[in-house]
Amino acid sequence: MAQEETSIRTRDGDCRTFVFTPDDGAGPWPAVIFYMDGLAIRPTLLKMGQRMADAGYVVLLPDLFYRAGPYEPLDPKAVFGSGDVRKALGPLISSTDNRKAGVEDTEAFLAYIDSRADVKGKKVGTTGYCMGGAISLTAAGTYPDRIAAAASFHGGNLATDSELSPHLLAPKMKGRIYVAGADKDGSYPLAMAAQLETALTDAHVKHRCEIYPDALHGWTMEDFPVYDRPAAERHWDELLALYAAELH
Repeated sequence: MAQEETSIRTRDGDCRTFVFTPDDGAGPWPAVIFYMDGLAIRPTLLKMGQRMADAGYVVLLPDLFYRAGPYEPLDPKAVFGSGDVRKALGPLISSTDNRKAGVEDTEAFLAYIDSRADVKGKKVGTTGYCMGGAISLTAAGTYPDRIAAAASFHGGNLATDSELSPHLLAPKMKGRIYVAGADKDGSYPLAMAAQLETALTDAHVKHRCEIYPDALHGWTMEDFPVYDRPAAERHWDELLALYAAELH
């Protein structure tokens, strides 16, 4: 496994970041930023980061909860079995948001990418899961000249009344966008999906938005009880096809 751990200096501190490169070859390769879900860095995400990298990319997986200070690794079984997921994750999730991660931190992530000799070109891809989905789209709208492909999988709150809602950035997006929602997901209901679709269409953004049938929020994560292998593999096909089309 071609994995390293580094620290990226941001406006608010030092962000622990895992970096993955393909097992074979010396590069250079295009870069991808992988925005984590609310369960933070754990073996499943490290495995996913390496799988992305082995498709031919330098992949950054930042710990977006660095502002919260040191914390114990989260066990999804314990969190979901606690009976109060919001209580278990609240202090960590409240330490970041779309602006902090998608704007301020991403500025530092892009600078770090530019410093690496094994990165090819300026075009960057992003993907995000759960809370990371909105961050991925925020980055695409904030850094349109850098983000050539952005994806969101079971992302929530993608079109809301908040001033931080990523759909408001649609007029600024230049890259290709792919959004996959879960069929049963209270954080991304059909009305919200329609609002996002309208915003992207009206802004003439190259995009495709889909709802995966019978999927539940978090379906891509192997360590979640709602993991859906066929739908997860479809997500991989869509993500890597997006990157192949826009980053090479």
